[in-house]
Amino acid sequence: MTTAVTTWSLELNAPGELQPAAVPAAGAGVRIVRAEVPSPDFQRFLYTAVGGDCSWTDRLPWPPARWREVLERPGTELWVAYEHGTPAGYVELVGQDEGVVEIGYFGLLPDFRGRGIGGHLLTYGTERAWDLGGRWQGRAATRRVWVHTCSLDGPYALDNYRRRGFRVFDTVTAVPNVRPRRPLGAGSDA
Repeated sequence: MTTAVTTWSLELNAPGELQPAAVPAAGAGVRIVRAEVPSPDFQRFLYTAVGGDCSWTDRLPWPPARWREVLERPGTELWVAYEHGTPAGYVELVGQDEGVVEIGYFGLLPDFRGRGIGGHLLTYGTERAWDLGGRWQGRAATRRVWVHTCSLDGPYALDNYRRRGFRVFDTVTAVPNVRPRRPLGAGSDA
């Protein structure tokens, strides 16, 4: 039996629309760092560790050269959350044309979910999306940040986006044979 999958596309159209989550206490040992050296192995690790129980499969067949190509695109950034030195999750920002930034991938490893890290990481990643243009020469200032999530993702994903101020602008329900692919031109998998 095939189950219908609903995909929600959400957006923010101004930095002031972001509703920040609480920052974990200093003693929690949570820090977020930009991975500035493109590493296909590290990116693949994060992708499989975060998405393994959420049916993330579209990048699994990629060879290392394809991972590197995505990581080296101007305007693409990988921000990693750590808890006491252990990778806890990540957010991949994908700079698109005309000041648009997609949160291409976002999530936490299963052991780190439900501990207040996800809202903080999403807040931090969204703030970095808004100031992305300042880190990349020739990029337009960000005017829109968007993301999509689906019913195969973690049970708190959609609520986390909404709590951060993201508004749904499109909803699609389909009965796929596999996890729905991103629309061509809609981000890092195009």
